[in-house]
Amino acid sequence: MRITVNGEQRETQAATLEQLCAALGYGEQRIATAVNGEFVPADERPKTRLHDNDRIEIVAPRQGG
Repeated sequence: MRITVNGEQRETQAATLEQLCAALGYGEQRIATAVNGEFVPADERPKTRLHDNDRIEIVAPRQGG
């Protein structure tokens, strides 16, 4: 399916938001997620099914000084 992640179009086989995050390398990281503008808490990611043309936002905190 075709989705948009942080403004970039991608093809994915992930069925859920959790699977997508893992496929993109965010597995155990603390991140914030949204699907089509709606915030998705971490415990809802396994139940959040993805659909063609969904817009996903993934925000990861940065470290630095």
